[in-house]
Amino acid sequence: MTASASVSAPTLDVVAIGNAIVDVLARSDDAFLAEHALTKGGMQLIDADMAEALYADMPQAKEISGGSAANTLAGLAALGKTCGFIGQVNDDQLGTVFAHDVRALGIRFDTPAMTGDVPTARCLILVTPDAQRTMNTFLGASQSLPEAALDLDMIRSAGILYLEGYLWDPQQPRAAMRAAIDAARGAGRKVAFTLSDNFVIDRHRADFLDLIDHGQIDILFSNEGEIQSLAQIDDFDKAVATMAAKVPVLVSTRSEKGAVAIVDGMRYEAPAAPVAQIIDTTGAGDLFAAGFLAAHIDGRSVADCLALGAAAAAGEAAAIEVLKLDELLESLHRLDARAAQIVELRYFGGYTEGEVAALLGISESTLRRDWRRARAFLLKETA
Repeated sequence: MTASASVSAPTLDVVAIGNAIVDVLARSDDAFLAEHALTKGGMQLIDADMAEALYADMPQAKEISGGSAANTLAGLAALGKTCGFIGQVNDDQLGTVFAHDVRALGIRFDTPAMTGDVPTARCLILVTPDAQRTMNTFLGASQSLPEAALDLDMIRSAGILYLEGYLWDPQQPRAAMRAAIDAARGAGRKVAFTLSDNFVIDRHRADFLDLIDHGQIDILFSNEGEIQSLAQIDDFDKAVATMAAKVPVLVSTRSEKGAVAIVDGMRYEAPAAPVAQIIDTTGAGDLFAAGFLAAHIDGRSVADCLALGAAAAAGEAAAIEVLKLDELLESLHRLDARAAQIVELRYFGGYTEGEVAALLGISESTLRRDWRRARAFLLKETA
């Protein structure tokens, strides 16, 4: 790009636009499913009335904020990247939960909550004793993101704009995402797009191909079935080759077969990361994108990008390590509360030594002493 010298350095790594959904999980039984005429193990879209009624009747539940693009940002934030999210919630209980959860991860989220009768999107998940999950999804407010809600300055400030294909289906968010693409490209930024689902591709293939053909997409994420659907070619290798000729970076995951990336015409492959036991693949593609993008932002090799993507997608082991670290921090807190606070600020908050020292009102030499003590404790306990 001839104007590259005038492009300012990004202040955020990634800004994503996607569905703002809260997963509501509760233990249930067959009698409850029968009472509410729910098909065990199935997934259905529900309307606002059913969403409110079912939510009111559900047993005690755990609420986890998500959505495809938001999941990717959560992974990126965990990998130390600075992120912002744009998505629509209502000014209701679950909208407050979503905003809190996203911000608690260090992700900037400033989209104004809407008011009115359309509640925040939720996926009501009932888990029976046989581990079957019955999912009931109401897309609600997330489908009403208007172009006026975009923070164009935030979009222009990010190195990469990441778009979720699921949100291309409704008209309002589709128009908003087109405007976001224009803003990002006008600022000399990259645009990444995830195809999300064959259903979305079938409905909007012409739009997606038009974006690609006009050079609007720099990084395209898909799985094996999605790239074949987009290209309308049943052979995976032929489908990848066809689409890779049109985008600078194409990445396609293949479950247990690993992943393929074609960058500037060069093909790279990586095996799937080993997982002791596959419990649930939900969100694996979102986290793969997080790992790949994190390495890409750091300027690492394509092989490293694929490897980090695979590791993030297989995140069960990493999740266990995080839980273990949380237990260790509780133990450290009982032993030395200030040392535990230093670990949290340095490791999770990403603050510099000087910033932590100022926050705690101690000298940097004292901080370094406490930091060494904390590290020694953690290393001893994990040895």
